[in-house]
Amino acid sequence: MTEGLIAAGATCAGYDPATSDQRVLAGFEERFPGIPKIADRRRLVEDATIDVILCAAIPRDRAAIAIDAMTHGKDVMVDKPGVISFDQLEAVERVVRDTGRIFSICFSERFVVPSTIVAEKLIADGAIGRVIQTIGLGPHRLNRALRPAWFFSNDAYGGILTDIASHQIDQFLHFTGSRDAEVIASSVGHFGDDHHRDFQDFGDILLRSPHASGFIRVDWFTADGLSTWGDGRLVILGTEGTIELRKYLDLAGRPGTDHVFVVDRNGTRHIDARDEPLVYFHRFVADVRDRTGTAMTQDHVFTVCRLALKAQAQAVILSGGQRPQLPENP
Repeated sequence: MTEGLIAAGATCAGYDPATSDQRVLAGFEERFPGIPKIADRRRLVEDATIDVILCAAIPRDRAAIAIDAMTHGKDVMVDKPGVISFDQLEAVERVVRDTGRIFSICFSERFVVPSTIVAEKLIADGAIGRVIQTIGLGPHRLNRALRPAWFFSNDAYGGILTDIASHQIDQFLHFTGSRDAEVIASSVGHFGDDHHRDFQDFGDILLRSPHASGFIRVDWFTADGLSTWGDGRLVILGTEGTIELRKYLDLAGRPGTDHVFVVDRNGTRHIDARDEPLVYFHRFVADVRDRTGTAMTQDHVFTVCRLALKAQAQAVILSGGQRPQLPENP
């Protein structure tokens, strides 16, 4: 988020070095050596010359930090999930209404992935007709040894659907042009080893809007043999074709990220989308200046949060158990 806003013309006034993971702090300081370290975060929140507060704290703390910033006249950009409970969502919505400030969530799987922007343009040009379904897959590598203790606490991160699946809910609403949706079914479970048995390492959701449906699967089972943290995929079905995004790698062997595969009335093709310019951060800076909502509407932000919380709250809990014994061939 810091990198994106600096590239969009903003200046970073400073950062609070408090962290739950020293490795994350070290990486930030290595990338941005010239940004001042501000040990007292009140100086940042209360400084009238600062327009925006960024927050990627432990998820349970993000809503309170955002509310504090907005009541001090700041717009806010947070990492997902922006909230982890309905009470937090209600409180953030109330403060946005009362202050008129912007509460934006950086859904990185759309906003910092160039292939999604190419997909937007293809859909706008009518390449696949009317979009009627999305299938969003969000596999992640666990990297257990690198994770801080809070990472495994549902009370700290909100559950796998509140957390990871917010990305795919955002994409479903965006690419289908749906203002809202219904959670038809959802489930969560722990299928890994016996460590942290309450940690949810699998989840899925079935969504439906008046004109489209969506399926979402998220998990922490990316195998160590993959060259990146996860083979994130999005399949967009239209009435006249399909678009598939292989966001982070192409298993067929093409180098790099952001592979777009299109099947339409004219045939099949592959598009290398790596060089497509990102737009979210530039639009956000313009929204802060002009008091507009071009990066993402506020209603969209809150709808994504609400659907993720609903999916999490009503999820059927699956049992990992033992592998079933398959019958022998007759």
